[in-house]
Amino acid sequence: MGIYVLGISGASGASYARRILEQMLMGGHEVKMVITDAGRKVLVVEEGIHLTGNTDSDKPLLLDWARGDNATGALELFHHSDVAAPIASGSFAIDGMAVVPCSGGTLGRIAHGISDGLLDRAADVCLKERRRLVLVPREMPLSLIHLRNMTTVTEAGAIVLPASPGFYHKPTSVNDLIDMVAGRVLATLGIHTRVMKAWLGPEPPVYSEEKTY
Repeated sequence: MGIYVLGISGASGASYARRILEQMLMGGHEVKMVITDAGRKVLVVEEGIHLTGNTDSDKPLLLDWARGDNATGALELFHHSDVAAPIASGSFAIDGMAVVPCSGGTLGRIAHGISDGLLDRAADVCLKERRRLVLVPREMPLSLIHLRNMTTVTEAGAIVLPASPGFYHKPTSVNDLIDMVAGRVLATLGIHTRVMKAWLGPEPPVYSEEKTY
């Protein structure tokens, strides 16, 4: 199985990260996780999870949140200030990284190589080592600065995957919309699951057998 870094920054959309973490752990992958201070605040507001910043006590809360207690994967949590963590070095091999959600500030720092903490540094490492980096912004509307930063990170090798679910699969719940984005992120990282319904073309038209004159 693979080794992946999952970062949560201070933008709305923590539910996407929960589903991605759940699927990574269920798939037997190793997950190296880092959450910024602003990301912890988002988890409180959106998910009701009160993390303290203590990685030992926060880890069980995240496993429970992602329903990963019985999963075959492994979670290792790092503090955002721990710039000496293994994922801060290119010598530590990983299969990919996703920042979900990715705030405008985090996007800007990654675009310009400013490592303000472990999340930014881990993303910078992915770019310099030519590893898969998926950034999931959930900002609207977008300023010209946001758009230029997205162009910059794309040119540097990252993949910008906006949290913009489709509707062709006829979602009937919020969870369906979450799965659409989470599934695309996982697939882009090379992790294939059944979370997202693939587009198989339109349903064939139904013709009436009644004759018309």
